[in-house]
Amino acid sequence: MRVAFLAPGSAAVFPDPRRGDAEGLVAVGGDLAPERLLAAYARGIFPMYGEDMPILWWSPDPRAILPAGSLHCSRSLRRSFRRAGYRLTWDAAFRDVMLGCDEDRSDGRWIWPEMVEAYGALHRLGHAHSLEVWQGDALVGGIYGVQCGGLFAGESMFHRVTDASKVALVAAARTLFAAGIELFDVQYLTPHLASLGCVAVPREVYLRALGAVRARSVDLRGLVPRFADEDVSSG
Repeated sequence: MRVAFLAPGSAAVFPDPRRGDAEGLVAVGGDLAPERLLAAYARGIFPMYGEDMPILWWSPDPRAILPAGSLHCSRSLRRSFRRAGYRLTWDAAFRDVMLGCDEDRSDGRWIWPEMVEAYGALHRLGHAHSLEVWQGDALVGGIYGVQCGGLFAGESMFHRVTDASKVALVAAARTLFAAGIELFDVQYLTPHLASLGCVAVPREVYLRALGAVRARSVDLRGLVPRFADEDVSSG
């Protein structure tokens, strides 16, 4: 097991993620150019690092995913959605969602200004997407992630009112599965994610599933977000 060192501006090539260290660290260095980010997600790798650190590239084992048949939306969450009068949009405020995900995180900060710019570039190229949750004109929650064929790699979500991040994840999952996404990646399992149906699988299972879907053609442009089968809300 060894970690690769990448030079900024070098070819966007990653080693086999199985060759990383015990924590799932695969590579160090490189840059956040769109071609490198896309190459990483196609290999089951994503960047996460601290302030004043080199870029760290990870492929953890186990890996957390949201299977299509496991999505759990409780009655209380459905009631909360109806009572709050939420409005959902797709790709309407990508940068604002990223900035929201950087607010007051109890699990530590990892969305740095250069990441906002890098994922914004991916968004403009059509490879990164966001779902927004609004109350009136106020953005109160959202989720963003990266698409690679039939994969949607959820990067982060946030809320400014109770349950808005849960609404964002449920709406994103329903919308994306209906659009043809087959693998919904959430990276690390937390109690919050587990309550919505996410599970942890061995990295090898994840990589096999990724290999089966990453070359598929799935169009995520102009989606109409849906929270539940009977609810369609857009702005």
